[in-house]
Formats: sequence, C-alpha cells, structure tokens
Amino acid sequence: MNGVIVIDKPARWTSHDVVNRMRRVLQQRSVGHLGTLDPLATGVLPLVTGSLTRLAQFYIASEKTYEGVIRFGFATNTYDADGEALGEVSPATPGLDSLQKLAAEFLGHIEQVPPPFSAKKIHGIPAYKLARKEKPVILEPVQVEIKEFAITSVEADGAHFHARVSSGTYMRSIAHEMGQRLGCGAHLESLRRTSVAEFDISQAHTLEEIEACNVQMLATYHSEREVGNTPKPESELCHSERLRANASAILRIPTPVSLVDDHVTTLDSSANADATEARTVESLFVHPRQLLPQLPSVTADEATAARIRSGRPVNLPELSRARQVKVFFGQRDLLAIATRVAGTLFHPKIVFPL
Repeated sequence: MNGVIVIDKPARWTSHDVVNRMRRVLQQRSVGHLGTLDPLATGVLPLVTGSLTRLAQFYIASEKTYEGVIRFGFATNTYDADGEALGEVSPATPGLDSLQKLAAEFLGHIEQVPPPFSAKKIHGIPAYKLARKEKPVILEPVQVEIKEFAITSVEADGAHFHARVSSGTYMRSIAHEMGQRLGCGAHLESLRRTSVAEFDISQAHTLEEIEACNVQMLATYHSEREVGNTPKPESELCHSERLRANASAILRIPTPVSLVDDHVTTLDSSANADATEARTVESLFVHPRQLLPQLPSVTADEATAARIRSGRPVNLPELSRARQVKVFFGQRDLLAIATRVAGTLFHPKIVFPL
C-alpha cells in the first residue's frame, strides 16, 4: 500500500507509537511520519507508507501551525506540563494586552534554544537522555521563523494561542522564554498541531476510525467465507482483498477485534459497518493528486511511463518552465518526481514502484 494518511495523534502517544500501531493495522513495515510530535501534543501527524516513504525528503522544512495553552506561574524542567515544577508558584497572572505585546516580540526570525528534554543531539546523544540522567545539557541556539503568534484569550493563569512557524520551532521554548521575560515562569500546558505543509486537521483520522475500517474489512472477509464463496487465488486478489486475507491470517481471530489499546476487545461488526459505511482503509488516504501542490502534475501515456520506469529521461513540452513535476499514470498512481535537465527534457529523480 503506497500512500499518505493523516493521523489525529492522541495525547501520551509518541509519534513512533503511532507508526508502530499503523504498521500492525496495515500489516506493512514501510511506514514513516512527516514530522515528530511530542507525546503531550495532539493533532496532525501525516504518515507515508510503502514506496511513498521516499516523499519524506520533500517535507523536511515544512511549515506548521499550532494552537494551545501556555500556563503562567511556574516553569518546568521539560518546558511543558509533563515536567517537574521549578521554583515557587507565582500568583502573577499577566493580562491579555501585555501578553499580546510580548507575543509580537517573537515574530520573525529569532534565535531559539531547544528544550533540554528534546531529540536534539549532543555529540551523537539525544539531549533528553542526558537530561534524564541529570547530566549537563548545553544546546546551541538555532534560527527559526515565527510567522504568526497571537494570544487569543486569557483564562485564569492560562493563555490560549495560535501560531504558524517554520520547521524546527519548539513552542515549549517560546512558552518557557515568555515566563522568563515576565519573571513569573511559564510552561506549555497543551498543544494541538492543526497543519503540516498541505495537510490539515480536517483530513485527519483517529486510530479508532482507521481500525474500525480494518474491522469492517475483516468482517466482510469472514462473511464472504461463511456464505461459501470460493477464495480467489492470491494472484487474482486486489490489494484490499489481500489486506483482509493477510490481516485475518496474521491476527487469527474468529471475530473482528479492536487494537485501539493494548487489550484486545471484541467489537460488533454490524455497528462498525454503519459507522464506517463499509469504507476501506485506503479510502482514508489523501488523494495522490493533492500531494506536493507546489509541483505541477502531468499524466504519462504508456510509452512515457515505460521510459520513466526504466529511469530514462522524457520530453514534457507542456511543463517546460517547471523545475520539478509530478508524473502520474492514470488518475491515482504517482509514478515519479521528475527534474528538468534542459529545455523540455525531464529526468525521473524518484520513481515509485506501483
């Protein structure tokens, strides 16, 4: 299965936890993500599967948007609500006007020191591993860009915010620094990512929703078996049929189950059929034509597709001004990312096996 699916990451899960769960659901090892989210955070976590994991290189510097709450009154050692409190709790509660003015000071290109509890490496060792052992963590500041940062409301000791930032920006560090500047301490109480590159929260699916689709696929598969249908040979199965067959064989279950948590729970397949409207997991994937919208698309004919599959350059006269293009075979199959080498001649930089 080659594609991109947007997950609404639950709190307390690491990004790697989500990747591992999706590997189990899809029965596929080749699954990766397009930007780590802290365990505390929720929201948009795009996953790439199959040959489209090679698209990750195009999303390294992706812009991100967030909404969340900064709590004032004390700092923590992790700069968020998962850490231990540092110092005394301050009764000071900054007002909306003063916080809005302070937030404006962070706009633009700034130097930011990453949190000590982060994946940034010091001599090859992740900083959080040193911090957990209470060893010195000295991280160099990095340049990031804060494109939007607005305090939208204040309730008690918490300030709600919206932010649009460059890749590599830590909202935890912004919260911590705001507390330092105000002299009352602060930390990130909650964070929700609402977009990464072209993917936004409206496209996101919960793990429960995805697994319900998988349950429905299994229920359909079992139902087909029970009515005496003769199974097709493996070579004649479409991808969805192979997925159902493989899931059934690997899980070895008599009835559909949920894998939402570490406990196996039997589900009512008829109820899930109504909830998912018999959707397949593949129906939840982002349409390939929506990927990398900054690149123009072209649909290859049989002869052009054959040349691209063999790694040979092709002429694409209608895209003579583009530096890179997406080449499709049919409506959904992303065949390659091609780079212009001269005039209308394009070389397939990345070819995706179909």
